[in-house]
Amino acid sequence: MNFEFSEKTKELQRRLQAFMDEYIYPNEQRFLDEIERDRWKPTQIIEELKPKARAAGLWNLFLPNDENGAGLTNLEYAPLCEIMGRSAMAAEIFNCSAPDTGNMEVLARYGTPEQKERWLKPLLAGEIRSCFAMTEPDVASSDATNIRASITRNGNEYVINGRKWWSSGAGDPRCKIAIFMGKTDPTAQAHKQQSMVLVPMDTPGAKIERLLTVYGYDHAPHGHAEIRFENVRIPVSNMLLGEGRGFEIAQGRLGPGRIHHCMRCIGVAERALETMCERVRARVAFGKPLSDQGTIRADIANSRMEIEQARLLTLKAAYIMDTAGNKAARNEIAMIKVVAPNVTLRVLDRAIQAHGGAGVSQDTFLASAWANVRTLRLADGPDEVHTEAIAKWELGKCHRA
Repeated sequence: MNFEFSEKTKELQRRLQAFMDEYIYPNEQRFLDEIERDRWKPTQIIEELKPKARAAGLWNLFLPNDENGAGLTNLEYAPLCEIMGRSAMAAEIFNCSAPDTGNMEVLARYGTPEQKERWLKPLLAGEIRSCFAMTEPDVASSDATNIRASITRNGNEYVINGRKWWSSGAGDPRCKIAIFMGKTDPTAQAHKQQSMVLVPMDTPGAKIERLLTVYGYDHAPHGHAEIRFENVRIPVSNMLLGEGRGFEIAQGRLGPGRIHHCMRCIGVAERALETMCERVRARVAFGKPLSDQGTIRADIANSRMEIEQARLLTLKAAYIMDTAGNKAARNEIAMIKVVAPNVTLRVLDRAIQAHGGAGVSQDTFLASAWANVRTLRLADGPDEVHTEAIAKWELGKCHRA
């Protein structure tokens, strides 16, 4: 495997890093201040920087095979996603933030021309946002066959009923469309019962019940919503791909989404390690800099080794996705989905420890980053689901031998 980045990728890395240095890092505090003044209003700084990113050719970098994307492979996108992951405000500025990325990929791959015109076009332009309504509070949604929400055909309409939660992005007033997963035929085969439909957020009967917090963080103005869908009526033309193909869409959507999360995690871990090194060089305890303490030095070394291992595994997964397809890479995707968040959490924890009281406060990005990354051990499938898949694959190799 050759992980040498192409000249195209290296050039994009340079331009992206320059943009981060000039526009994003200096404006992080302004971003937080604007949210504090009006939590559920989109920030002005994000809207100011999006046209600059687009003019710089750093727009929709995630989208590989669409005329509106950058045409990058997963391996080419990986180091760019890592750079964006270093700042909580960065991904949206480049129109590369979840869940919009996954939803745009779904619409680009499975949407009808009419669906693309109405929803994909404004999403690609960064004019609206979207959410993904799959997870339900009353069932273990890590197994999508458990979902209970219903999509019932009634003439030229579908009637939707169900309760969803962790619909990330639904708190944003710019969120105009939800991709909703429900059952169209409970009597079909287990993986043919589910379908996905497009539900405009202003449809009568769709109501945000509450916004959830993550370890106390509300992630405004993005938010994570619990939404009730009660007798929501949509035209049959809002069906994606066809009845009974929701699970197929979900699997296609989650592969790239999972690896994007992992790429961003590496960026978080890198910034945490840099922050830790700066702190321990400047801080003196017991008569010498913390950087001279053996336990601190071991933490720094272990963090560097773990980050390098996680990055290599991420790049391997990206390479296999590009060369053999997402299905062939499913085990590598499962492995990195477990490894990357856990490595990042360990690096963050060491950096928090080195900062003492400051590490758990709002004075650094570390505490909020830890809370955010911790959710990734649950999002897109919990660790246990992925480790079970890996074990099953490994045991199957022994059986075949």
